[in-house]
Amino acid sequence: MAAVNIVNVTSITGFNVCGAVTTSAVDIIDVPADVIYKINTILIANVDGTNAADISVSVSRDNGSNYYAIASTISVPADSTLALLSTPLYLDETDLLRVQASANSDLEYVISGEILGDA
Repeated sequence: MAAVNIVNVTSITGFNVCGAVTTSAVDIIDVPADVIYKINTILIANVDGTNAADISVSVSRDNGSNYYAIASTISVPADSTLALLSTPLYLDETDLLRVQASANSDLEYVISGEILGDA
């Protein structure tokens, strides 16, 4: 399990991950060996027409032993979208990206970026 050399990648593949956010903390990205995920966009949309809901997003660098906040209980107003990243975020092999909401099924996520491989 060596770090991917992003200067000598053998493949670059775009990806999108989408889904509903629940009140349970869920890992939505689990980076496999021999790749790096370059996260360009994290969008959180509130699909509830009446109520705001809070979003929390965190990253684990040690395969789930510890999590570090990217966003912590940020309110997303009804019928609006929040863009969480202003610069790209790199996730190395075995890193995890986790989301959690204050209300079930009020928030949805769309995450896009590239998978950089060296295998």
